[in-house]
Amino acid sequence: MDGAFLNNLHEIGQQFGVMLHAWWPDAQSGLWALGVVCFLSATILPGGSEAAVVAFALAHPQDKLLALAVATFGNTLGGMSSYVLGRLLPARADLSRLVWVQRYGSVSQLLSWLPLVGDALCAAAGWLRLPWLPCAIWMAIGKGLRYAALLWLVS
Repeated sequence: MDGAFLNNLHEIGQQFGVMLHAWWPDAQSGLWALGVVCFLSATILPGGSEAAVVAFALAHPQDKLLALAVATFGNTLGGMSSYVLGRLLPARADLSRLVWVQRYGSVSQLLSWLPLVGDALCAAAGWLRLPWLPCAIWMAIGKGLRYAALLWLVS
């Protein structure tokens, strides 16, 4: 991986960590903040949970696995909120733009972590009335792998 990219990621994480540490100086309250940030960034609200995960990991390296679990859970809950919003929309017959999600079903949620399209994938799964539990599981796997890779890069 490019050294400049990793240095920038590390620097952003440290800057975000200083800000978070001023608000939540201990690991327990920091985990709550991390969960909220990860939840909100997976909804239709803009936000980048990656910086919060890196910041927490740099501030509390002994709690990386706990951070991975909290971030994955929070981000999955946020994705499922988009799923529910999609489910609330009335079903329509024109599915031409959702062929890919329809073809791969709940496995498509593995890519729900992607910027821009991730929220749409979650909402599309709800709109298509895909079963919620497999969607949540695939969503959590994709989001968890993203955070695990990120934590591996900064360690």
